[in-house]
Amino acid sequence: MTKYFAAAAFVLFSLVLAERSAFAQSERSIAERFAPVFHQALGSNPRSDYITNFDFDGDWRGDNNWANADDPRFKLRAYIYYSVSETRTHYFVHYAVFHPRDYKGGERRGPMVSGWLGRAAGILGRRDPTGLLEEATLAHENDLEGVLVVAEKGSSGLDESRPVFVETLKHNTFVSYVAGETTREGFAAVQTEGNAALIYIEPMGHGIEAYTGTPQQTDGKEFVVYRYTGRAEDPEEVKEGSVGYELIRIAETLWPRAEPKHRDSKLMYGEFFDYGEVIITVSAVGGRNVDRRVRLGKRGSAFLGTVGGTNMARPPWGWFDRNRRSDDLGSWFFDPARNIKRNFSLDDSFSTAYVNVPFWAQ
Repeated sequence: MTKYFAAAAFVLFSLVLAERSAFAQSERSIAERFAPVFHQALGSNPRSDYITNFDFDGDWRGDNNWANADDPRFKLRAYIYYSVSETRTHYFVHYAVFHPRDYKGGERRGPMVSGWLGRAAGILGRRDPTGLLEEATLAHENDLEGVLVVAEKGSSGLDESRPVFVETLKHNTFVSYVAGETTREGFAAVQTEGNAALIYIEPMGHGIEAYTGTPQQTDGKEFVVYRYTGRAEDPEEVKEGSVGYELIRIAETLWPRAEPKHRDSKLMYGEFFDYGEVIITVSAVGGRNVDRRVRLGKRGSAFLGTVGGTNMARPPWGWFDRNRRSDDLGSWFFDPARNIKRNFSLDDSFSTAYVNVPFWAQ
């Protein structure tokens, strides 16, 4: 009898793994289809503007990335982190862009001034309820900002799906756009190249917005253009043309290490936040919508960083809009459908019920 139960448990476990593997592959196909083209402007130190992965230096420590970004032994190969959610009507793809440094204010002066501002923010504490003083830090170790691409499902599946909305994170503010030829009163448009939104990343501070090609964005600047190719190329080795980037699942990298019990957790994260219970709507059998309650508890909410502003860079579940302080921390990542529906004033034909439970809720 024991052997029977052991065999049954093994088969069930294998089926779960197979199902998760298939869904992960489906997620990647979706992320590949809508992978943006990133126009990265370069500042005074191009290596600090190259897009790469958090562990570019071979470890998951957050407090040595500033120094190691200058070390030519470490290649700054191009990676973009991603996560996919899916409702009955739309796909939602978060793309997170990492830089080892945010060096607003310069490589030397920026960190020094940021240290002063950080200490002032700590002294003021509750006397600065807006949090604007803390956000004004000029430079800090690690930088992660992002893009959310929302694609309307096609009648015959992914091949006919197309992007319709895009939101970007620009220094703790979410900026909303309609995609391609789609028009909606009150919103600017983001250009597309096929299904790829054209995205601009500013030099030094790395705020993200739609790429317009206007003089305000391009005058006096050099650029590296990153396109998805499935290969993580080194911009210092690419002599002409665009630089290819590879995609990495957030579910396999940044997220598991946010669990306080993970061996890399305290090396990677400098702050933790208790998210309590997160509630999303899922599509159940028979087409009913039901609430799914997920107890997350404490998770790493800011990367460990000691240069300039302390622990200033955040993972996607730590992102927020300073103009919507009443929103739950991380709601833009945990429940993109509900946020997009609100932000664009969409009707009930836009589904907020997830047909595949997001990885963090499994």
